[in-house]
Amino acid sequence: MRRRTSGGATLLAFRFFGAAPEGLSRALMRIAADVAWLLHGSGVRRLEANLRRARPEASERELRRLSLEGMRNYLRYYAEAFALPRLTPEQVDARVRAVGEAPVLEACGSGRPVVLALGHQGNWDLAGAWATVHLAPVTTVAERLEPVEVFDAFVGLREAIGLRIIPLDKGGDVFRELVRTLRTGSVLVPLLADRDLTSKGVEVDLLGERARVAAGPAALAVATGAALVPTLIRHERIYGARRRAARSRWGIVLTFTPAIAVPPDVPRSEQVAALTQAWVDVLGADIAAHPTHWHMLQRVFVGDLDPARVVAPASTAPSADAPDAPEEDA
Repeated sequence: MRRRTSGGATLLAFRFFGAAPEGLSRALMRIAADVAWLLHGSGVRRLEANLRRARPEASERELRRLSLEGMRNYLRYYAEAFALPRLTPEQVDARVRAVGEAPVLEACGSGRPVVLALGHQGNWDLAGAWATVHLAPVTTVAERLEPVEVFDAFVGLREAIGLRIIPLDKGGDVFRELVRTLRTGSVLVPLLADRDLTSKGVEVDLLGERARVAAGPAALAVATGAALVPTLIRHERIYGARRRAARSRWGIVLTFTPAIAVPPDVPRSEQVAALTQAWVDVLGADIAAHPTHWHMLQRVFVGDLDPARVVAPASTAPSADAPDAPEEDA
């Protein structure tokens, strides 16, 4: 009964914010962020524990300031995401400032697929809406939510902005479906992979500690030859003509970093682990520089995880072509 009630409330919120003026949604989400921060519940405490890894020298007061800004950025994402299907193409373009996109566009234009390895940063749905128009058709995965009506609502939102969504079902064959998609050629597969949902991920160094992340981006690159591009997103204030075109004070910076190649001297059995560590290094440096744009209110670091979930030895990674290859967050 509790789950059904929670799902009903989520659907009501979805419908309200989907129809409400974006300015009202932003204001309400900011209030919600401030209230959640003041209550200092488990999500905010977890965010602060993760932020401490990014800023180990921070005082308690500074950490609290960072978590407040982080919560505001996090809930701003939801206000923006609910409004996305109502934005014009011109508004989407004005809200996104892309950096380093030329190599990605060139790869897709030549028929080579691209996997984007992302963290939970900024507004990834807005980034997807821009990329599917300006770079290549976007296919990604979405974690199956309960009740099904909530999952369908989120999938509908993402399909409305032009994304193709593959449901991440327990026991499903998401990896093989993504491999088939990538082998069609000019396609973009962005995957939020900075936490491991399956206990089949890769153990890496992140912000000076051991953490577990999804193996999917690297495994797909090894299996298909797709380019693996670490991709970073953060919010930014916008001004002048761009602000008037966006009809918003906020946009995002979407940064495509150089593609990561498989090291030639690394055995195939170790390539997934090596590639994963390489893109995590890029993400970790960006989190350290912009910690309040990392929306991570869950356990990522091995020291925080339930020991029952840490089942794979640190030196191993899933095979890129194994039947039970990894699944990704979305």
